[in-house]
Amino acid sequence: MQYWLMKSEPEVFGIDDLKNLKTDHWDGVRNYQARNFMKTMQKGDLIFFYHSNCTPPGIAGIMQVSREAYPDFTAHDPSSKYFDPKSSEENPRWFMVDVKFKKKFKNIISLETLKQHEELTELPLVRRGNRLSVMPVPEECWHFINSQLT
Repeated sequence: MQYWLMKSEPEVFGIDDLKNLKTDHWDGVRNYQARNFMKTMQKGDLIFFYHSNCTPPGIAGIMQVSREAYPDFTAHDPSSKYFDPKSSEENPRWFMVDVKFKKKFKNIISLETLKQHEELTELPLVRRGNRLSVMPVPEECWHFINSQLT
């Protein structure tokens, strides 16, 4: 099993949206490194759902991969804000995974809180300049956050 963190703006799609839907696809990733991370995700992997671009930004809960990477159909839809004319059904450039809701935390674990713990120095999220929307979470960091900060 691997552990991940995926970011979304709560006004666009937040933990409560996923809780209501139970399962949904995670579309719109348009960064090659983030896409490559998604392509390695396995069914059953656990993911921190991170609320970004809000006050405070932070981890809102947990979701799980329910379907491994497949072509992101929004890239082929001219009416989608994620449309990419260079991506085709025959040669897809972008991928997505399906995720299912697991748990909403009682309180957001803020980025500021995460940065205060030296046990999390290996967490890519707390490193300066890391803006990826999909990133791996080292197992030790996953367990620390779940046992000490929730």
